[in-house]
Amino acid sequence: MPDVPLLIDGPAKAPLTLVLAHGAGAPMDSPFMNTVAEGLAHRGVRVVRFEFSYMAARRTGGRRGAPDREPVLIASWRAVIGALGDPSRLVIGGKSMGGRIASMIADDAGVAGLVCLGYPFHPLGNPARTRVEHLKTLRTPAVILQGTRDSFGRPDEVAHYGLSPAVRIVWAEDADHSLRPRARSGRTEAQNLSDAIVRVFNFIASLRARVQRL
Repeated sequence: MPDVPLLIDGPAKAPLTLVLAHGAGAPMDSPFMNTVAEGLAHRGVRVVRFEFSYMAARRTGGRRGAPDREPVLIASWRAVIGALGDPSRLVIGGKSMGGRIASMIADDAGVAGLVCLGYPFHPLGNPARTRVEHLKTLRTPAVILQGTRDSFGRPDEVAHYGLSPAVRIVWAEDADHSLRPRARSGRTEAQNLSDAIVRVFNFIASLRARVQRL
């Protein structure tokens, strides 16, 4: 196993394992990550979570250091994938930054699928600086759960990106980057997260059927 702490939920013998990394500002056991992991585990999905080194250091040092540089984040992802066995039995992704870094290596890693929970299509307040070039040629089946009010990529922006046919975007109405809706929408955060869990489960089920045919 990699030299990083892992949180594992769900059955050990599940056909596919979902590996999730956290976003830039919150750890692998944030309420958001706990809800998603536990919800999927209850449906029979094995979920593995890990932390990048800068986030793990916050637990011991207590200081809010900046995220690691991109090559370090990529190396962390590769180490975890390498330690978990056959990559064709893995679905990788995560919250925001965690999912973005996973998307950058998904094709090369040979994983079964990609799940992004709020993708940062561009930096906050800078829509001209997109992070989508690799998504235009992505071959790995992918699902992105995105809020229609997400400040990191709204429907009117994403519509012009020319993403690969392998990428499916599921929009959560009136939701922000963490899938939280406004009270006036008539929706709740719990409802949106529940819907997201079902969407991810169905995506993984479709991949499972495909893997079992191979």
